[in-house]
Amino acid sequence: MVLKDIPAAARPREKLLASGAAALADAELVALLLRTGLKGVSVLQLAQQLLDACGGVRGLLGARPEDLKRVKGLGPAKRAELGAVIELARRAIAQQFAERPVFDAPSTIKDYLQLQLGGRGAEVFAVMFLDAQYRLLRFEEMFHGTLTQTSVYPREVVKRALECHAAAVVLAHNHPSGAAEPSRADETLTQALKAALRLVDVQVLDHFVVGHGATLSFAERGLL
Repeated sequence: MVLKDIPAAARPREKLLASGAAALADAELVALLLRTGLKGVSVLQLAQQLLDACGGVRGLLGARPEDLKRVKGLGPAKRAELGAVIELARRAIAQQFAERPVFDAPSTIKDYLQLQLGGRGAEVFAVMFLDAQYRLLRFEEMFHGTLTQTSVYPREVVKRALECHAAAVVLAHNHPSGAAEPSRADETLTQALKAALRLVDVQVLDHFVVGHGATLSFAERGLL
């Protein structure tokens, strides 16, 4: 079933135009992007299946091309359109951070990091490089590891901070297991990076651990 086969009053596009996007359910918004379903599966059913497979909207926005490729019914065209929307969401938040201090909206940092790192199958260590007003200069994935550990080299973080002329950094890494709880190794690494960056007058503002649908702040836990 395609969208044109749904009764006019129930079509997501018509609902959106009449009442605004906020009036649509998550599956209806996704159905607008998919446009068509599969044999025996309506477009709304396919949209819901996609959301279920990703763990909801947050998981969908954090999905990578390889994740979408595993969902039955998502051909290259559908994956490309979803990928474009996901990347626009990432860039919109990054632009916001570039224009005002990142900590003006602490919850938005967690959303941004979920978009960047949530749902990844291997561990990634990333750094948000900030200027003296705590605005975003760059976000970079600096180290990639296995499912269980990542080798992070403080000297490389220091070098990149100097190249970016950063005054401060926010550290972040994901836990592919899904649990957003810091390990003892995470705490040790954070202290090592703080000490190394302190030598070049770069402040570590926070370290976030990104799990499945949850992001933990070291600063909020009193671990910095």
